[in-house]
Amino acid sequence: MQGGFGGKNLKLNLMKKTIFDNYSNTIAKEFHLTLGELFQKTKTPQIVDARKMLYYLCMERPIKIGYILSYLKEKGFDVGHSTVLNGYKQAKKLIDTDPDYENLIKVIQEND
Repeated sequence: MQGGFGGKNLKLNLMKKTIFDNYSNTIAKEFHLTLGELFQKTKTPQIVDARKMLYYLCMERPIKIGYILSYLKEKGFDVGHSTVLNGYKQAKKLIDTDPDYENLIKVIQEND
């Protein structure tokens, strides 16, 4: 019986990983970044904003924060729970106040 749950969780995790990867690729493309740039430790505003949008998309999907942290770590970007939560909140403010970000997110969500 326990194996059945493990199999379901693995499939769900792989499905969410695919969604995360698709969002990562789309965000990198829209911000004119490589995936390497998206996941490098930097405070460059364009890259930071791109990552915030990634956090927002993932959290709204919803993808559990533990999965998000795991996927980020796989990409070499090891951050804590609070970094993703704060980035999500900041992205939400940007989306609520900037029609360009709002439109970008709307288009990505409609096409996923």
